[in-house]
Parts: sequence; C-alpha cells; structure tokens
Amino acid sequence: MSAPVLQPDAVLAASARIAGLIQVTPVLRSRSTDALAGCSLHFKAEHLQRTGAFKFRGASNAVAALADAPRGVVTHSSGNHGAALALAAHLRRIPCHVVVPQGAVATKLAAIAAYGAVLHHCAATLAAREAMCEQVRAATGASVVHPYTHPDVIAGQGTAALELLQAAGPLDDLVVPVGGGGLAAGTALALQAHAPATRLVLAEPAGADDALRSLASGVRVEALTPDTVCDGLRGLLGAPNFDILSAYRSADGAAVEVVAVDDAATVAAQRLFAVRAKQFVEPSSAIALAAVLAEPARFAGRRVGIVLSGGNVDPDHLPWCA
Repeated sequence: MSAPVLQPDAVLAASARIAGLIQVTPVLRSRSTDALAGCSLHFKAEHLQRTGAFKFRGASNAVAALADAPRGVVTHSSGNHGAALALAAHLRRIPCHVVVPQGAVATKLAAIAAYGAVLHHCAATLAAREAMCEQVRAATGASVVHPYTHPDVIAGQGTAALELLQAAGPLDDLVVPVGGGGLAAGTALALQAHAPATRLVLAEPAGADDALRSLASGVRVEALTPDTVCDGLRGLLGAPNFDILSAYRSADGAAVEVVAVDDAATVAAQRLFAVRAKQFVEPSSAIALAAVLAEPARFAGRRVGIVLSGGNVDPDHLPWCA
C-alpha cells in the first residue's frame, strides 16, 4: 500500500474553491423511516445537487483547479460524473468529451449531451472505457478528469460530508455508497479532519463487492464483472481510493466497514424512501439506506448520516415496476 494521495485539508480547500458553484443541499429527516430503522437518520440530499448527484462537487473542484485548459476536459462515465463534468466545463467555457459505455441509462446520456459535451461510445467494460478515454485525450489534448481517482475529484466529493456534519452535528456513523470510491475516500478525509469519532460505513452491491474484498484482504481487487442494478456503482475501487480507505481509522481505532447489499434490498429501500420521504433517489443512492436497514442491531439507537448520492431516475424504468 502506497501513501495516501491526499491530505484531509484538501477537502476544506475544495469547499472554499467550489463555494458559489454548487448547491448547498438540505439535510432531510423522516420520522417514520427512523422508526423502521431503529435509529436517528440524517439524509444529505445530494440528489438535489446540480445535475442531480454529488458528482458535481468533484467535477467543479477539478475544473476550477485547472490552471489552463483551452483544449477542455475528457472523462469516462456511465452518467452522473459525465453530466457533472459537462456542466462544470460549460460554466468555464471549455470543451468537454465524455466516453460512455453501452447500456448506460438513456436519461443520463441525454443530460450529458444537454450540457454540451461530446459523447464517445464504447463497450461496457472498464478497459474499453479507459482505452477510449486515452484515444480522445491523445486526439484532442484535453485534460483527463477521472471520475473517481483524480485527487481534486476525491477532495470535492468529501465536501458533502463536511456540509452534513455542519448541519446535523455529531454523528455516530456516516454511511455512503461505494463504487469507484471517490465519495468514500473524500468522506474518509472529511471525517479524519472534522469528525474523527464518527465511524465510516460503505454500502456496496453484493454483485459488485470488490471494495469489501479489497479492504478485507488488504489487496485491491483489479478484476470483477459487476452484476447489479446500481449502474453508478459498477466501477472498481480505484488505487488511490483504496489507499485512503485502507489507512483510515476512527478515533476509537475502527477501520472502514463495508456492508454488501443484495439488489432486491436496495430496490426495496428505494421504493420505501419514495413512499415515506416523498423523494426519488437512484438505486446507487438507496443502497446506503438499505445497508442500515439490513443491520438493525449494528445501528440501533445511533445517530446515522446517509449521503443520498443521486436522483437521476428514469421514470419509465423504475426498478420495482420491472
């Protein structure tokens, strides 16, 4: 394991850099959901963020931090990061290219295009996405803004946890989804600096549990074929993200916990949140609530923060109606 790529103060710097660009999202409460979960839940509503996901935080920070980028930016994304980077680039008036895999959610692709990005299609594998991204970079000279390993992206994502802590006060646990690990690693940095007593819990699809395996073994899983309805969590945990999460410890010495969640439980949590809180979030977001509901003894009586990572739901393809 190499030294972590970032220090905790990078999140505070990101917060200052993106002030005025991002939406300071509310913290939502639901008494009926608290009663079901047996704990006090504080939901950071990043599904109400610009572009409909927390991803705009990291994209804004990365684009704002570029000293000079006349040739624009390029990334690969299944949707939310692509839309976020497209808007961030549009606001800075620079070109944006987004490599998108086959099978991506149509509404997310439409959002990327609507913000003015050029779409480049490829096969639905991480290798194909990264290869196409490199081809576009070589052809255009654009700066690569990786969706979850770029240092400025990681730091920007951590600002959601920073705002949640400021609004909700001390938390016993903070639960976030994990795919590539940008949000997870950024949250770890934020907790390390501003809430060392809070334990970090990651919610991961059982059909894409490379973070669980990686952190349990101490060796990052580098090959896994994801099988999950959570389209935003199909990326493998990045190397710098793994390093940050492996090094993290709360004040009482607790390491990062990972809860693997079946898709059926995630979809049930998504539907539950729509019914109880009147909020539509993506499966990739609802998985954090599903993780809490799956471990009632673990969270009983505790103050628990949950980052609702995104709300870009296709209304024509709700998973519980399939």
